[in-house]
Amino acid sequence: MVKPSRKDRTKPVELLVLSGVMAVFTGLITLMSTRDIVLSLIFLGIAFVVVLVVLAMLVLAVRPDGDELIDLDEQNHPEGH
Repeated sequence: MVKPSRKDRTKPVELLVLSGVMAVFTGLITLMSTRDIVLSLIFLGIAFVVVLVVLAMLVLAVRPDGDELIDLDEQNHPEGH
């Protein structure tokens, strides 16, 4: 069994951090515009979920390159079989 690389392990964290940054930006803009903390938190939560879903869908849409295809083929057909 091959351990995933550091890049593969940190990919979900990168998506969460980017989504969080965009959500905080949206929340701050809403807070500065309306001065309503509850509305700002609602927009922050909505922005976090929407950005996270959009980024996840974009990651799923990327086609694997040659090395990834070889790795997937090796995972599907182990050498012992």
